[in-house]
Amino acid sequence: MHELADLLEQTGEAHHQVFRATDGFDPEWALWYAEHLEDRLPTHVGRELTRSEIVYLLWGAMKSQAEEESLEPWPEYYARFLGGN
Repeated sequence: MHELADLLEQTGEAHHQVFRATDGFDPEWALWYAEHLEDRLPTHVGRELTRSEIVYLLWGAMKSQAEEESLEPWPEYYARFLGGN
């Protein structure tokens, strides 16, 4: 799970660099993340995922973390959510 959290953090940093003119703001961030992660995630989650599934899971993780008011860093929270652990 730690490797998946690292991958998510690196993806977040890459996204922020691409969108640095808007300080990382991108209302369609999950689409960008899904494209970036599509070839990398199967190694970490143990199965192939479509971009649509990745977007769905990322939004689910974001909503779940907000509803729980979790203070856990987002990469670790999302890794648990995506990895099913």
